[in-house]
Amino acid sequence: MIKEQLETIAQVAAQAFADVRESSELEALRVRFLGKKGELTAILKQMGKLSAEERPVIGALANEVRASIEDKIAAAAAALRERQMQEQIAQETLDVTMPGKRRPIGTQHPLSLVLDEIQDIFIGMGFSVAEGPEVELDYYNFEALNIPKNHPARDTQDTFYITENVLLRSQTSPVQIRVMEKQKPPIRIIAPGRVYRSDAIDATHSPLFHQIEGLVVDKGITMADLKGTLVTFAKTLYGQDAVLRFRPHHFQFTEPSCEMDTMCFACHGEGCRLCKGEGWIELLGAGMVHPKVLQNGGVDPEEYSGFAFGMGLERLVMRRYGIDDMRLFYENDLRFLNQF
Repeated sequence: MIKEQLETIAQVAAQAFADVRESSELEALRVRFLGKKGELTAILKQMGKLSAEERPVIGALANEVRASIEDKIAAAAAALRERQMQEQIAQETLDVTMPGKRRPIGTQHPLSLVLDEIQDIFIGMGFSVAEGPEVELDYYNFEALNIPKNHPARDTQDTFYITENVLLRSQTSPVQIRVMEKQKPPIRIIAPGRVYRSDAIDATHSPLFHQIEGLVVDKGITMADLKGTLVTFAKTLYGQDAVLRFRPHHFQFTEPSCEMDTMCFACHGEGCRLCKGEGWIELLGAGMVHPKVLQNGGVDPEEYSGFAFGMGLERLVMRRYGIDDMRLFYENDLRFLNQF
């Protein structure tokens, strides 16, 4: 009777394991036949009823059935793994002959393009690039530049103050003082960066804009060196036919001082909205470094002289590409930016 039951279990198991398609099914069959309450275990519990002569024979048969079922479990598990692997390979197959998806490539912002060009021009003339903090101390932004507290020149800056002595820099000129404090002459640097002023937004003004400050300090520096440097820069950037002019001006940190203008690229000197009817657009302010500024930077004005200049990057870019409204740089209009 027990022998017949074991043979029946072996036949049923062989068929059941042949039809397995999922790992959960395989585990269910293992428990069904070999578990603590499985069919084979239930039969083996009846071994005590057998005679001493039958037990060795039935025991050997039971072991054969168990081994057969375990072999079928192992074979079914291997077949499942192989099937799953083949399915995964089929799902992840790549057609290397398919054309790739073309993704749009961004371009450099016009401000970055021209800034790189300007830096190359000055580096070619022996300048190096210096940087400084955008959140600046009042001392470096004003006092060290010969603009003491309560000086009326501060009123024209419309500065963003964070505390009484901390502000958003209104110019990159503070970098000049920081460089002079750390480096002995000769000095030849430009300092590009963002600056902040409480200006009303229009075609040529913005509360956030970019400035490029320049400083040269050495023995025997004159106004002729300043003019020659700026003319070389402007004609390299705009072409040898660029029309420039220098006008006397006043800055607290330079003496004497001047401004350099370029003929309006929109009206060619006739007068228009962009140049406010003057026919010229201011490019930069410049001058010989004031002796007090040299002293504040730790440089002896009796031994050294120097010149400095500061220019707005946005206006240079507008002149470079014939753009008539500064607001276009900050509106993120792809129709505008894709042109560059």
